[in-house]
Amino acid sequence: MSKEAVFTMKLEPELRAEFMAAAQATHRPASQVLRELMREFVQRQRGTQEYEQYFQRKVAAGRASMQAGVGQTNLEVEAKFAARRAATSKA
Repeated sequence: MSKEAVFTMKLEPELRAEFMAAAQATHRPASQVLRELMREFVQRQRGTQEYEQYFQRKVAAGRASMQAGVGQTNLEVEAKFAARRAATSKA
């Protein structure tokens, strides 16, 4: 992967010193550690966005099923499973 882009940032001197010491303690250049952190952050953000899209699709499907009269309310589901639990505990 080409490393032609330059990234400049401002941060507290104490944070920089601690970060540089921690990177040195792992015998890795600070730039390598930052690239890894950036990749992890991007991957986490993608996962969050994918989950949000998945969740929105599930919500839309649930709303559509309720509008079509196919779904059940929370009270109906709770009553159904309360009856199942009661039947199971009697057995």
